[in-house]
Amino acid sequence: MAINYNLSKVYALSDNDPEFVNEILTLFVTEVPEDLLQIKEGIKKKDHKHAYAYAHKIKPTLDLMGLNVAFEEILQIEAWTKVEGKKKDIKETFKSVKNQVNDAIKEIKKDFDL
Repeated sequence: MAINYNLSKVYALSDNDPEFVNEILTLFVTEVPEDLLQIKEGIKKKDHKHAYAYAHKIKPTLDLMGLNVAFEEILQIEAWTKVEGKKKDIKETFKSVKNQVNDAIKEIKKDFDL
Protein backbone atom coordinates (compact mmCIF):
# COMPACT_ATOMS: atom_id res chain seq x y z
CA MET A 1 0.00 0.00 0.00
CA ALA A 2 1.02 3.60 -0.71
CA ILE A 3 4.14 2.94 -2.73
CA ASN A 4 3.31 5.48 -5.46
CA TYR A 5 1.66 8.14 -3.30
CA ASN A 6 1.73 9.55 0.23
CA LEU A 7 -1.43 10.78 1.90
CA SER A 8 0.12 12.36 4.98
CA LYS A 9 -0.69 15.89 3.72
CA VAL A 10 -4.24 14.82 2.79
CA TYR A 11 -4.83 13.38 6.27
CA ALA A 12 -3.33 16.47 7.91
CA LEU A 13 -5.54 18.76 5.80
CA SER A 14 -8.65 16.70 6.55
CA ASP A 15 -8.06 16.23 10.30
CA ASN A 16 -8.17 12.50 9.53
CA ASP A 17 -11.73 12.71 8.18
CA PRO A 18 -12.13 9.57 6.02
CA GLU A 19 -15.00 11.06 3.98
CA PHE A 20 -12.92 14.11 3.07
CA VAL A 21 -9.94 11.90 2.20
CA ASN A 22 -12.20 9.81 -0.04
CA GLU A 23 -13.46 12.95 -1.82
CA ILE A 24 -9.88 14.11 -2.46
CA LEU A 25 -8.93 10.69 -3.80
CA THR A 26 -12.00 10.51 -6.03
CA LEU A 27 -11.25 13.95 -7.48
CA PHE A 28 -7.62 12.95 -8.07
CA VAL A 29 -8.61 9.71 -9.83
CA THR A 30 -11.24 11.37 -12.04
CA GLU A 31 -9.87 14.85 -12.80
CA VAL A 32 -6.09 14.57 -13.04
CA PRO A 33 -6.13 12.15 -16.02
CA GLU A 34 -8.31 14.66 -17.91
CA ASP A 35 -5.92 17.47 -17.00
CA LEU A 36 -2.98 15.39 -18.21
CA LEU A 37 -4.73 14.92 -21.56
CA GLN A 38 -5.03 18.70 -21.79
CA ILE A 39 -1.32 19.17 -21.04
CA LYS A 40 -0.47 16.55 -23.68
CA GLU A 41 -2.69 18.37 -26.18
CA GLY A 42 -1.01 21.69 -25.36
CA ILE A 43 2.44 20.15 -25.87
CA LYS A 44 1.38 18.46 -29.10
CA LYS A 45 -0.05 21.69 -30.56
CA LYS A 46 2.74 23.82 -29.07
CA ASP A 47 0.01 25.77 -27.27
CA HIS A 48 2.23 26.75 -24.36
CA LYS A 49 -0.48 28.75 -22.56
CA HIS A 50 -2.87 25.79 -22.63
CA ALA A 51 -0.21 23.37 -21.35
CA TYR A 52 0.77 25.86 -18.64
CA ALA A 53 -2.80 26.34 -17.43
CA TYR A 54 -3.33 22.63 -16.84
CA ALA A 55 0.17 22.00 -15.46
CA HIS A 56 -0.43 24.85 -13.02
CA LYS A 57 -3.84 23.39 -12.12
CA ILE A 58 -2.53 19.95 -11.14
CA LYS A 59 0.66 21.16 -9.45
CA PRO A 60 -0.84 21.53 -5.94
CA THR A 61 -2.63 18.20 -6.30
CA LEU A 62 0.61 16.38 -7.06
CA ASP A 63 2.17 17.96 -3.99
CA LEU A 64 -0.84 17.09 -1.82
CA MET A 65 -0.78 13.46 -2.99
CA GLY A 66 2.92 13.09 -2.16
CA LEU A 67 3.98 12.62 -5.79
CA ASN A 68 7.22 14.51 -5.20
CA VAL A 69 9.06 13.59 -8.40
CA ALA A 70 5.98 14.29 -10.52
CA PHE A 71 5.62 17.62 -8.70
CA GLU A 72 9.21 18.57 -9.57
CA GLU A 73 8.63 17.51 -13.17
CA ILE A 74 5.42 19.52 -13.47
CA LEU A 75 7.51 22.54 -12.42
CA GLN A 76 9.82 21.72 -15.33
CA ILE A 77 6.81 21.61 -17.66
CA GLU A 78 5.66 25.01 -16.38
CA ALA A 79 9.15 26.41 -16.98
CA TRP A 80 9.14 24.88 -20.49
CA THR A 81 5.86 26.65 -21.30
CA LYS A 82 7.26 30.00 -20.16
CA VAL A 83 10.30 29.77 -22.45
CA GLU A 84 8.12 28.24 -25.20
CA GLY A 85 10.50 25.35 -25.64
CA LYS A 86 10.57 22.68 -28.32
CA LYS A 87 8.25 19.66 -28.00
CA LYS A 88 11.09 17.13 -27.94
CA ASP A 89 12.57 18.87 -24.89
CA ILE A 90 9.55 18.12 -22.71
CA LYS A 91 8.03 14.89 -24.07
CA GLU A 92 9.98 12.56 -21.73
CA THR A 93 9.23 14.73 -18.70
CA PHE A 94 5.52 14.69 -19.48
CA LYS A 95 5.62 10.91 -20.03
CA SER A 96 7.24 10.48 -16.61
CA VAL A 97 4.56 12.60 -14.89
CA LYS A 98 1.81 10.68 -16.68
CA ASN A 99 3.29 7.30 -15.69
CA GLN A 100 3.66 8.32 -12.04
CA VAL A 101 0.08 9.61 -11.90
CA ASN A 102 -1.23 6.45 -13.58
CA ASP A 103 0.69 4.23 -11.13
CA ALA A 104 -0.70 6.21 -8.19
CA ILE A 105 -4.25 6.03 -9.57
CA LYS A 106 -4.05 2.25 -10.03
CA GLU A 107 -2.79 1.85 -6.49
CA ILE A 108 -5.37 4.25 -5.00
CA LYS A 109 -8.23 2.51 -6.80
CA LYS A 110 -7.05 -0.81 -5.38
CA ASP A 111 -6.32 0.51 -1.86
CA PHE A 112 -9.57 2.45 -1.51
CA ASP A 113 -11.97 0.43 -3.70
CA LEU A 114 -12.68 3.39 -6.00
